[in-house]
Amino acid sequence: MEMSVELVAHAPAFMMVAETVADVAAREALLDRAMGPKRKTKSSEKLRRGRRPSEGLAFVARDASGGVAGTVRLWDVRLGEGGAAALLLGPLAVDPSLKNAGIGSALMRHAIAEAARLGHAAILLVGDAPYYGRFGFSAARTGSLAMPGPYERHRLLALELVDGALDGAVGTLKAAGRKLKAQAPTLAA
Repeated sequence: MEMSVELVAHAPAFMMVAETVADVAAREALLDRAMGPKRKTKSSEKLRRGRRPSEGLAFVARDASGGVAGTVRLWDVRLGEGGAAALLLGPLAVDPSLKNAGIGSALMRHAIAEAARLGHAAILLVGDAPYYGRFGFSAARTGSLAMPGPYERHRLLALELVDGALDGAVGTLKAAGRKLKAQAPTLAA
């Protein structure tokens, strides 16, 4: 991607990197600021709860000082009962003070490219078609799919990374992939 010198001179410096354990607190604080307290009640959250992101598909955007300026994660799901594997993208969030700096777009492009490189066939998300359409997402292939819990059908969008990956996909998305390790109970002394 080419950027003009003028854009580079005015754009804040940031880079896309793999999320680390050290990023968890900053990521959660950023998600709270960007998405508010109701973020944990969303339908997508039901598919993420108790799971780890898909291997190699959790990213942060770091600003020049190394702080977390944005985040995106992709999660393993199944397309219906016993259906094909796919990814669920989300949440995508950028520090509200850095909106319109291109960080969200850069995170999206990076996440899509890495998912394709790792051999995934399709990515789904719940979001605004005008925003995600520029990355190739649409509701054209999601008519026979559903989210667990309440959601707005027109916001269930998909991108095929492999042509035909969503052919015959039907049913409610199911959580798949790696589970979080159970925390050992803490004994009070």
